Order: sequence, then C-alpha cells, then structure tokens
Amino acid sequence: QHYDLKERKSEDIMPADAFLIASKGDNMLYLSKSKWGVAETGKKPEEDAFINTDQVQVKINPLAEWPNIFEEAWRVNRDYFYDPGMHGADWGSMKEKYAVFLPDLSCKSDLYRVMEWMFSELAVGHHRFGSMGDKLHTAKNIEGGLLGADYEVVNNLYRIKKIYGGLNWTPELRSPLTEPGVEIEVGDYILEVNGQEVTAEDNFYKFFENSAEKITELLISPTPNKANARKVTVTPLSSEQGLRNRDWVEGNMRKVHQATDGRVAYVYVPNTTSLGHEYFKRYFFPQANKEAIIVDERFNGGGQLADYYIDMLKRPVQSFWNYRYGQDQKAPNASIQGPKVLITDETAGSGGDYFPYLFRQAELGPIIGKRTWGGLVGVLGFPEFIDGGSVTAPNLAFYDERGFAIENEGVAPDIEVEQWPSEVIQGKDPQLEKAIEVILKQLEENPPTKTTTPPYPNRVTQ
Repeated sequence: QHYDLKERKSEDIMPADAFLIASKGDNMLYLSKSKWGVAETGKKPEEDAFINTDQVQVKINPLAEWPNIFEEAWRVNRDYFYDPGMHGADWGSMKEKYAVFLPDLSCKSDLYRVMEWMFSELAVGHHRFGSMGDKLHTAKNIEGGLLGADYEVVNNLYRIKKIYGGLNWTPELRSPLTEPGVEIEVGDYILEVNGQEVTAEDNFYKFFENSAEKITELLISPTPNKANARKVTVTPLSSEQGLRNRDWVEGNMRKVHQATDGRVAYVYVPNTTSLGHEYFKRYFFPQANKEAIIVDERFNGGGQLADYYIDMLKRPVQSFWNYRYGQDQKAPNASIQGPKVLITDETAGSGGDYFPYLFRQAELGPIIGKRTWGGLVGVLGFPEFIDGGSVTAPNLAFYDERGFAIENEGVAPDIEVEQWPSEVIQGKDPQLEKAIEVILKQLEENPPTKTTTPPYPNRVTQ
C-alpha cells in the first residue's frame, strides 16, 4: 500500500508478501505468491515484472570457495569476539597454523572440521556454525512415525503399555492414540500396520517408516488374536519429545504434591526463552496458593536472561484484603513467600547457568543437583559466508565483582546429588527426592505464619 501524507489516504498498489527497496530508492524487489518481481517504488508493477528465477543457474567452484570461507570465519571472530585479546590466543598465528590444511581438504566437512579446530583455541562456549551452507550432496530424510506410546512384548506381540498425552493437555501436543474416534487403550495389541502383520520378532518401528503425519491403519485387538480385532486409523507423529517431556513434568508435579500433602508447588523451566516463560506461567500461577515451591531447571536450554523468574519468586507480601464472604486474600495474590528450592544439573546452560546464579544471589534457597554446564556468553548476528553458512563469535560475556566467571565453570549446587542410572532405571529421581526432603525440613523448621483478620473498626462517633 501507498499512504499519502497530505491526502491522508491509503492506496492499494499490489499484493505482496515482502518487499525490499533498492539503496537509491527508485526500484523495489517484491515477493508475491513465491515469485520475485521488480517494480518502480510505490507504483503498480508491469505484467512482465516477475523474474523467472527457475532459469537462474550459478556455477560454483567449491575448491575456490573454501579458502574464502576459512578467511571469512577467521575475520568474523577477529572483528566480533567480545575479547579483543582473543582469550590470549595469537589470532594471526592461529590463521597460519590451520591454513596449512586447506590444500588437502577433500570435502566441505573437512573444511568445517579444520575451522572447528581453529576456533577451539578460544576455549569458549556458544561457538558454533549456524550451518554448513549449500550442501553438494544431501540425503533425503525419511521420517518414521510415532504413536506417543510405550510397548511391551506379550505373547510374542507388541502390546501398548502406556499412552502419552491426551485431550487434557495443550492442543499443540497432539497424541495420536487419544484423538477423537481412535478409542485405543492401554493393554491393546497392535497386530497389523497398514495391512502388514506385526510380531515381536520384527523391529516395531520399521512398519512406520515414512508414516509421520500420514494416515496409517492399525489392526488393534484387546486379545492376542484377531477374533476381536478392529481397524483404527491414526496419524503418527514425527516426534514424541513434547509429549514425553510434558508427561515427565506432570509426573514430577504429582510426586511433589503427594509427598508433601499438597503443600509444595512444582514448576519446571525448560529454557529461559519462549517455552520457559510459557511453562513457568502455566505451572506457577495455578499453584501460587502453596506454602513452598520447588523449581526444576534441569535440561534448561538457555535463551535470555532469567530475571523474570527471579522477580516472580521473590515477590514479598504487600498487604491483605478482606471480603465479606470467603477467605482473605494477600497481595500480590500470585506469590509464594515460603521455602524455595532449585534443582539443576550438568545439562542446564547459558540462561540455565544464569538462573541458578541469580537464585543464589537473591538468597531464595538451596540449589540441589549438579554443577551447571558453564556457558555464559552471548551471540548476536554475524555476516554469512559465500556458501550461505555462518559461524558465531560470542560478542558479549558475563562478569560480576569477581571478574569474568561461570563460562567454562558453571554454577555449583549447595547439595550435590548424582542421578545414578541404576536408580533412574528403577523410576527413581534422586535429585527431586532430595529437593522434597529439604523443602519439607524447611517447612518444619520455618512453618508459614498464619495471618488472621484483625477486628473490624468501629467508626461510630460516641
């Protein structure tokens, strides 16, 4: 659209999904229905304005590009890395040291491996490639389908042992076996997939090759034979990660509620960006009436600074409000002033390093688990290589009164607890169990104070 500032009117020019004005401002490149075109800026394009990009071909010489990519990767780090001293590495010498491999490269993977060696001299996290650019040979990825379930072998057949998810979860967590009309239950046998007979002698998942997000027919029976079998149509998933993670979170919350008689909240924070904020709000606010809280940030993938969570966790009581009917209410209502415990582990990093750092700084409570990953630098945008690939060069780093810290160091817990595989396999969670033990002890030693409604004022003048 073109808006006239004098007339204060808007005029339709053309349908477009995106556009880019040339530096001189005379012409613009626009995208419409997956086609590119060129037109005068602010004017309706001619009929032949579209560019036939299907006919555009570019001949490249990979062997000639690789030295350029190596040079650009080295320069990006020279110009953007937060420490101009390059962590003590002689960056000019590093270029010479690793450039000797260039004449002997046999493929692009060799090039990127050599650059990884060069960048490892900086000994810093968050240092990685955005991509390897245009790939000369790319294998097509065929996704297998998943039903969101666990199975067990009974009578030489696969029987459904557990079904993940359900309609009580968020819509984006679709669970194939719980969708309307499917009516499959735990204990049912899967006898056939798309007409192929299935036995325990087969790899169960081979029957779901190339079935992700595609209609698939199952022959289901409550018995190990076809006497009571019925055909059911399902649409398998390409990934069960979201279903299984939510099941783990909900299971942990039930464990905490059961072990504490409902007195303690459990909130999981998967990262410190969008999903982390969604999870925190989803679980914190409905449990804000609890006396204490366990926050779990294991496997935290990082993202942004974690101050939002800390601000919510340290909110003090400001006042109380009395109603004619019902219980009195504190303000802020969505706040927990009782004991707090944070669980973390060695996979939590970046924002997942900063979260426990702030938790300790705010003196909110003990940290339980393992020392965090130790990667507290940040990466912003960087120029691309000639092949479309890119490399990060951490251009901001954390420090406090001690100096630069946490990077390559992590945040150590107050109480170290190992997740021994032998215990986890049995269904135990030593770190969560320790958190429950600690927070119950804290509740016993510092029981929450009960605020009672004061006498109502008598404002009648005698």
